[in-house]
Amino acid sequence: MLKKRIAAAVLTASVSLATAMITLFEGVEHEAYVDPVGVVTICYGHTATAKLGQVKTENECQELLRQDLAVAMNAVERHTTADLTIEQRAALASFVFNFGETKYRTSTLLKKLNAGDKEGACAEMSRWVNGKVNGQWQALPGLVTRREVERSLCEVGL
Repeated sequence: MLKKRIAAAVLTASVSLATAMITLFEGVEHEAYVDPVGVVTICYGHTATAKLGQVKTENECQELLRQDLAVAMNAVERHTTADLTIEQRAALASFVFNFGETKYRTSTLLKKLNAGDKEGACAEMSRWVNGKVNGQWQALPGLVTRREVERSLCEVGL
């Protein structure tokens, strides 16, 4: 019973930290827009059902954030075999929220993490800063900053 309560508390802390990071880096837009790489986005970085012309309330945006973060957290839990700290789980959830489960599942980052190379896995985050803008791959300043923060969080305690 105690073990389950501790696990629930750790997950809650990870979700809170990941939510803070995501809201910081994504910001909120109540009206759908096209992001720098051409993806229609609304609220806190929600893309799955976003369509130009949509407008969402703050409550609707909060619910989309909760759902999208749950998807990201579940992906981290499903594909990661390494034990994670609260900070690592939050950093990885933010990463998956931004790049998606498929890219995480097939990444060198995850391979290193599951092989026990946490330091190498955290370092991999710094490589995920590029986006295709007007047909050209380039480092996006917002992603550079986000990955620096995620990497620092991932490295806590290493």
